[in-house]
Amino acid sequence: MKLFRALIGVSVLSVSMIACGSGDETNTSTEAPTSEAPSSEAPSTEAPTAGVLNVPADYATIQEAVDAAAEGDLILIAPGTYNEAVQVTTNNIVIRGVDRNTVIMDGNFELDNGFRVVGASGVAIENMTAMNYTKNGFFWTGSTGYRGSYLTAWRNGDYGIYAFDSVGGLLENSYAAGSPDAGFYIGQCYPCDAVIRNVIAEHNGLGYSGTNSGGNLVIVNSVFRNNRAGIVPNSGSYELCYPQRKTTIVGNLVYSNNQPDTPAIDVALLAMGNGILSAGGVQNIIERNRVWNHNKTGIGLVPFLEEDANDAIPSKDAWGTDCATQKLQAPVVPDGPLLWDSQDTEVRGNVLEDNRRADIAVGSAGTNLWELGNCFEGNTFTTSAPLELETLAPCGSPLSETAGDWLAGDLNVITWLVDAETAPPSVDWKTANLPEMPQLEGMPDAATAPAVPASATPPTIDLAAITVPDKMD
Repeated sequence: MKLFRALIGVSVLSVSMIACGSGDETNTSTEAPTSEAPSSEAPSTEAPTAGVLNVPADYATIQEAVDAAAEGDLILIAPGTYNEAVQVTTNNIVIRGVDRNTVIMDGNFELDNGFRVVGASGVAIENMTAMNYTKNGFFWTGSTGYRGSYLTAWRNGDYGIYAFDSVGGLLENSYAAGSPDAGFYIGQCYPCDAVIRNVIAEHNGLGYSGTNSGGNLVIVNSVFRNNRAGIVPNSGSYELCYPQRKTTIVGNLVYSNNQPDTPAIDVALLAMGNGILSAGGVQNIIERNRVWNHNKTGIGLVPFLEEDANDAIPSKDAWGTDCATQKLQAPVVPDGPLLWDSQDTEVRGNVLEDNRRADIAVGSAGTNLWELGNCFEGNTFTTSAPLELETLAPCGSPLSETAGDWLAGDLNVITWLVDAETAPPSVDWKTANLPEMPQLEGMPDAATAPAVPASATPPTIDLAAITVPDKMD
């Protein structure tokens, strides 16, 4: 949500609404960790193992090793703290820390990105930590085929783990905390052909954010907790590939996303208190998640008001247009603000409780709810907005104005403006009160496993085999 800050202020809610593991712990200090530092001695003169570039034994810095690498090489990084901002432009290389918890990239609140992969395809980054960067911990842009595995992103100034205008991705077994925007982000791609699995996002503005992303994009078996808001896909013409569409969100634990003391961009303040919030997204599938303890909605489908829009909202018959084709089309700048409604989304088989405004909800500020095509079926819940939502909007049949009273218990999203005005303000990301950085499970056999560059085809997920996960404390 790069441009939310410029496009969305508190006024974004006016007139219509927006939306918009385990082990011992270590010190939370923002000082560089005290693990073994990289050697200051000259690199070894012994010939390295073919295809393996060791840091610091063969190359004094990670950047030197990256610059020297050829396709298929493995850059293997020894434990230590590395004050570098590394840029990667070579295809099909693997960059791996020997130990996830003691190979630490530290930006010292001065450097921008821990790793920035620019236009390079097949780059995999594995088994390390990035902290204290003014922008992002790990960042891929313009890539075809990317992978981030066993990564920890902790206290970074924008995103934790971030893929933009990139396709064919896998983000897995990773953790992100302390980002004002989102812990995990995939944006501006359709079809994205990407998977996020087995990740944890906490104490961020948003746990996950995805602007104009979707199309074989799957978020599964992950935990989003103690953020301002949990999972927030959204549409808007300030990035390309609109609208946001066809993201599948299955089998996740989403809870307690009301955290008042996180860093947060404006949209995170506005979306605060929601578990899974589709803000103008279309054709999403939200199934078999367990969602609880939110001040607003557990699962909410709401509109996004965009001021100063760059293009008109595409018609339904253009929703299948891929991103590459859309980029070639001339924009039609609208005369005024745009209202991106959430449409044609299926919410099935989720288990929800203690979401104070409503467990499941749909709202608009200019369109009749029955015209939006969203459906709700087989959810375990207590409250909904409007009332009797599963009766009003069942899946598998056309929705009708005469199905019942669509106004009874209306979500009335315009009232969220008042909440936004009184929401706890963002705190400085550099000093935010974060949980202690956990010691997390690392990549098996990291020192000896062969290099496997990222594939442009992400793994196929057996969605039918995923059940509602058990509740966590």
